Amino acid sequence: MKDVIELRELRVDAIVGVLERERRRAQPLAFDIDLHRPFAAAAKSDDLAKTTNYAAVLKLTTKVAVEGKFLLLETLATRVAKKILEFDPAIKSVSVGVRKLQPPVEEDVATVGVRTTLSR
Repeated sequence: MKDVIELRELRVDAIVGVLERERRRAQPLAFDIDLHRPFAAAAKSDDLAKTTNYAAVLKLTTKVAVEGKFLLLETLATRVAKKILEFDPAIKSVSVGVRKLQPPVEEDVATVGVRTTLSR
């Protein structure tokens, strides 16, 4: 499949991590999401009902991140991907990347993150 809806740099503050300081305070995260689904019908008709409403996907992602309070980024990315597949049966596969923008490490690193891809 060649059609992809790309959602880049969704910023969410959420509790995720194993360190005590990560459990006390939400930290900034960034999500990159690719929705693999056909959208030729939507492109031809210019009709939102024939594609995935990405605003709803962004809200869903934010809700899972904020309410989840996960220990691992791996769990967060996988839960978001599963919820997105449940949300819209037209999505054939979804890739979810999530990064900590201020990782709690001593080394000088811009971000740390994970990416998962789930398919039907």
